[in-house]
Parts: sequence; structure tokens; C-alpha cells
Amino acid sequence: MSKDALLNKFSSSDIHAVVLGMGYVGLPLAVVLSEAGYSVTGVDVDKKKVMDINRGLSYIQDVPTGKVAELVEAEKLKATTDFSVVRNADAVSICVPTPLRKTRDPDLSYILSVTDEISPFIHSDMVVILESTTYPGTTRELLHPKLSRGGELKVGEDFFLGFSPERVDPGREDWTTVNTPKVVGGITPACSEVSAAYYGQALETVVKVSSAEVAEMSKLLENTFRMVNIGLVNEMALMCDRMNIDIWEVIDAAATKPFGFMKFTPGPGLGGHCIPIDPLFLSWKLRSLNFTARFIDLASEINTNMPRYVVNRIQDALNEYGKSVKGSTVLVLGAAYKPDIDDIRESPALGVIALLENKGAVVMYHDPYIPHISDSTFELDSVEDLIEGVEKADCVAIITDHRDYDFLEISKSAKLIVDTRNALGKNDVNSGNLELL
Repeated sequence: MSKDALLNKFSSSDIHAVVLGMGYVGLPLAVVLSEAGYSVTGVDVDKKKVMDINRGLSYIQDVPTGKVAELVEAEKLKATTDFSVVRNADAVSICVPTPLRKTRDPDLSYILSVTDEISPFIHSDMVVILESTTYPGTTRELLHPKLSRGGELKVGEDFFLGFSPERVDPGREDWTTVNTPKVVGGITPACSEVSAAYYGQALETVVKVSSAEVAEMSKLLENTFRMVNIGLVNEMALMCDRMNIDIWEVIDAAATKPFGFMKFTPGPGLGGHCIPIDPLFLSWKLRSLNFTARFIDLASEINTNMPRYVVNRIQDALNEYGKSVKGSTVLVLGAAYKPDIDDIRESPALGVIALLENKGAVVMYHDPYIPHISDSTFELDSVEDLIEGVEKADCVAIITDHRDYDFLEISKSAKLIVDTRNALGKNDVNSGNLELL
């Protein structure tokens, strides 16, 4: 089958697609491809996820269980732990995690492991696309040699290989997998063309770029932009604290400028699957080229230290009320990394809780979306009665401002509030027991 024949096959939607990794990126993608008419098999090493999908159940907040059940019943979607299904695939999307090690270096073990798993089953007339965030050069330097099996298969002729960065923002309803523009870049121009055709049948907009490296770098630019600007506004918050200026009023004033300014807000630290991690892939890669990514390193330092700054504010606020943080009960309000989702990945709440416990505080937390959290040093259950927990606490620290929270009621019941999100200000709640970030 030539490139043109494969392109024609994509246009007919008579495609068997395999999605490797059925997490926050993989499951939504598998559902969208299935809805477009593709026959999709999801592969994951987690047997529970596989069982849930095959039962028509969703474990991702943004993916309705009813939709999964409908696609499974129509035999458009199924899941397995068996990587050999790739031997019958026309297209493969790799959506596995790429975390950081404790040393802050990229952990590519998931990508390497899944590539080794599928390499024996790669065949002519198929396209493989990496979606996992990584440093520029990964697709060409690591995947290409393994998948071509030492030159047995020629990329751009026998099979096609590309990179397409995931752009998932959990909890959003305006921008989803379907309508968020999809950047794709291949190892060769033919790879770019085939990759674009594969996604073009399911997604509204596909943006084809000249190479996999451009696509890889575009993802890092997107999130480095956000990380650096959040680091800037977090440092502005520290400056305003020193000068006794309200950072939230400053931001609102600056945001009235209709040009040349984009509003970012400070917070207790970075969270989520992208912003705290992705720019450090670029920083790590550049160190191997004797180049220091100074903006990235500085922003990372500022953002990483924000949970410690929050804990210091809690300590100072308690001190004003004649209490030591040691032995005081602190209720952390919100554990998710952003409002109205159940995602705790890299959440600054984890750092705040660990630091408070290290200082001897009695820590509770509440989150309507997350009933239990655990880290390397603690395990906690969300308090069952929010207002009872607020009344019991010596200090309430607002870390995530879920819309479910009645901040007026919380402010009436709390002895002391440290508000890291300006939640009370945004909800027009005046409180005499308030400390802002």
C-alpha cells in the first residue's frame, strides 16, 4: 500500500486505530476517534482501566460514561492489555506519561517501554504518532531506530512516524479534543502528510508543520510561556507582600489595558500535567548542548517555592492570633490543581500539606472531587462535613477555589483564612479574618 492508498483509506474512516495509554489524554482521544467512525482499541497496563472501558465505564471526568458505553456497545471502542493488537492497526497514538525524576530530569521510561513493546508488531502501511510531551528530537532519535528495526522498515515509505502534542486542559467545555487545533509534524514530509490525514478525519483543525522537532518544540513553547508568566506574577506577589500592596488590585488595574498585557494570576504553586513539567524537558535538553535556559530555571525556582511561601503566610497569620503552627489545626481547602476537577497531579496542595505536617500542624483537607489523597509522607481523607471542619480549624487555607464552595458561609465559620486564590475577593466576600497570598 502506497502513501496515497493509505491516505485514501483514512478518508474512508475504515481504520483500526490503537491508542496506547488510556489516561487523561488517551481515553478522550480514543473516544473522539471512535466517534469519527474509526474502530479503536485502547491499550493500558492497568487492568482496572481496561475492565472499566470494556464495561462501558469512564474514569475520566471529561468523558461521560454514557458515551463510552455507547461506543463499546457499537463495537467501535474496546480495551486490552495486549500490545500485539498493533499488528492489525492502521494507526497508533502513543499517549503515555512523561514525568520528571526526583532529580528533575525527564523520565522517558514509559515511552521507551511502550516502544519496545510495539516494535515487533510494527508493519508496513501504518502510521505511529507520539503524543507524550518530551524534548525536541525524541521521536527521531529514540522511536525511529526502534520502530524501523534497524532499517528493516523505511520511515516515510514503508511506515510513517510523527509527533503531535496533546493539548488537554481538564475541566474545559469550550476547548476539547475535537475543536482544539492539532499540531502534527513527521520525520519526513510524507510522515507529516499521513499523520495530518489520520487526525483530520476526527478533529476540526489540524496544523501540519515541517518536522517532528517543530511539533515537539511547539508544545514546550506553549507551556514555557505560561510557566514563565506565572513565575513572573508569583514574584510580583512576593514583591507586593514586601511593600504592603494588594497584588490582586494591581493585577485588576493592569488588566484594564486593552493591548500589550495578558492577565496571569499568582497562586500557591504550579500543578497539572504540563506547566510544572514540560519546560524542564527543554531545560534538561539544552544543558546537554551547554546552554542554560535561564528564564525557565528562574521561573521554576520561584514557582516551586510558592508552597513554602504559603506555609510561611499561614505561620505568620497564626502568630498574629497568638498561635504556633505546631499543634494548630489547619484545614486545606481544595486539593485538585485547579478548580472544578478531580485531578491532583503535581498539585501544590500536596506540598503545602507536607510542609505543614513537617512543622507540626494537624492538617485536614476538604475537596468535593477528591475523597482521598496520599503522598510519600501522608495519607488523608477529605473531611465529611465542610463547615464542621472549618469551625474546628485554627486556620483555613484556600488552595483551590472550587465553584461548589460557599465562601460567604466559610468566611462566617472560620477563625482565620489564608486565601491564596483571591477566592473571597472574587466572590465579594468581606472578611475580617482574612490574609491574602
